[in-house]
Amino acid sequence: MNDGFGPALDEPSAHSYAMRWIAINTHPHREAIAIENLLRQKFAVYCPMELRRIRHARRTQDATRPLFPGYIFAAVMPDLALWRPILSTYGVRTMVRSGDRPAFVDSGFIQGLKNREIDGVIARPLRGYEIGQDVRLNGGPFDGLIATIIEMGERDRLVLLTSLLNQTVRLKVTGASVRAL
Repeated sequence: MNDGFGPALDEPSAHSYAMRWIAINTHPHREAIAIENLLRQKFAVYCPMELRRIRHARRTQDATRPLFPGYIFAAVMPDLALWRPILSTYGVRTMVRSGDRPAFVDSGFIQGLKNREIDGVIARPLRGYEIGQDVRLNGGPFDGLIATIIEMGERDRLVLLTSLLNQTVRLKVTGASVRAL
C-alpha cells in the first residue's frame, strides 16, 4: 500500500499524452489521506517531499514533509468532466481552478520536480555561500555594505558581521539580499 508521499506515484497509463496535471488543495496535514483516496479512484497523484529539520521537546530530527504544504498534484483528462469526483474526495478541500475548469500546471514543472528527487526527496540546490565568505548587501538601508557570513540558517537565512559607525554589527538577512564579492 502506498503511504501517499514522494516517489510512490502512479503514472498515467493509457492516453498519458492527454493527461494534464492539476493542483489540489488539501485539508491541513491531510495530504496522505487525500492521496490514498485519489489513488483508490485511479488518479495519478504526486506529492513532492523535502527533508526538514524538526525540533520538538529538545530533540532535533530530520523528517520528510510536503514541499508545498496543503497541496498535491493529480493527472486528469482535461476534456472530460472525470475530474469532478476529486472535489468530493475525503481529504481534499478544493482544486485550483480558473472559473469552473481546473487550472492546469505545466508538465515541465512537475517533471522538473521529479528530476530533482533523490531517494523520494527533492534535493535542495547547493548553497551558494559559505561561512567566512565576504558578501555585499543589495538594496535597503545597507546597500553596498560589505559583510562576512558568520552563520547560515534554514530557509536561506544568513547572519552577517559587519562594521558600521566604528562598531561591529550582526545582521540577519536572506540569501537573496546579498551577492558574492
